[in-house]
Amino acid sequence: MSTATSYDIDVVVTRGPAVESIHRVSAAVVARDTLVGYARDPEHGAYWRSCAKPFQLMPFMESEGLDDLGWGADEIALACASHGGEPEHVAIAERMLSDLGLEEGDLACGAAEPLAQRGQRLLRESGGRLTRLHNNCSGKHAAMLARAQGAGWPAAGYYYLNHPVQQSIVQEIQRWTGIVASNMKIATDGCGVPVFGLSLEAMARAFARFAAAIHSGNEIPRRIGDAMLANPFLVGGTDRFDTVLMEEAPGILCKIGAEGVHSAAIIASGIGIAIKVEDGASRAQYPALLALLQRLGALPDPLPQRLAEIARKTVRDTRHEVVGEIVVRAMM
Repeated sequence: MSTATSYDIDVVVTRGPAVESIHRVSAAVVARDTLVGYARDPEHGAYWRSCAKPFQLMPFMESEGLDDLGWGADEIALACASHGGEPEHVAIAERMLSDLGLEEGDLACGAAEPLAQRGQRLLRESGGRLTRLHNNCSGKHAAMLARAQGAGWPAAGYYYLNHPVQQSIVQEIQRWTGIVASNMKIATDGCGVPVFGLSLEAMARAFARFAAAIHSGNEIPRRIGDAMLANPFLVGGTDRFDTVLMEEAPGILCKIGAEGVHSAAIIASGIGIAIKVEDGASRAQYPALLALLQRLGALPDPLPQRLAEIARKTVRDTRHEVVGEIVVRAMM
């Protein structure tokens, strides 16, 4: 780590002239399997959460099951998504299940409120019923069911660690992170499938390898990367961070995770990034990731307006007057 560059991307919340709160942020930056940058502790352990979705899809694509179903970029993007539960997302997830001869009740993820405000509003205005299709992980679960069906495995219990679907995913996570399963902390994610506890450096290593594989034209990583980059709305949704960043910064692939975890790949330079906000606050992870990407020269200075509004987010009172801001400490 002595030759790696150190960054300060802790996030502060101000009120008037004073700092009211501080969010501590650790990060790892990897290129060519080498740690080249860090914030705080790159060996900080965390659950990878939804950042792992592109790798959870890979065993299904390697089995050629996706092509057998005639699925393309939309289905790939939704399988990797933490989507906003908007009508466009729900329709693709529903179609994926229909192609399998399955229905919403076959998804093991529970019904969940749409993550996008537009999704919440449209569901409320339509008087529709909240379903498992609205869950931000419904595309991932549909792809897991397709993996089971294509391999001739039982769909029942596809979400348990000992099921062949999840065992094939564990093997894939090992391959991309370089960490054997016995050295991972495996628990249950919010949607009911296994989640992987790793160091930030291991997460960043996987995304660096992913970036390099996309850039070199390796078929499956390239198809996944191309689908995500070409369909940022499907990966996130209206005003969702991943969507905004990928729309404003072509060539950067990013994937949100819960509890302040985020991973990103700078495709052209083969750089992988992983960050973790110690207290899990999402309000801190977005400006922290933007600041790190800027320091790596991957984003312009000044930032495009939509990103600038995230990098320095205003704090408002109940009269909607600005009383402070949320910003990376080094940018103050």
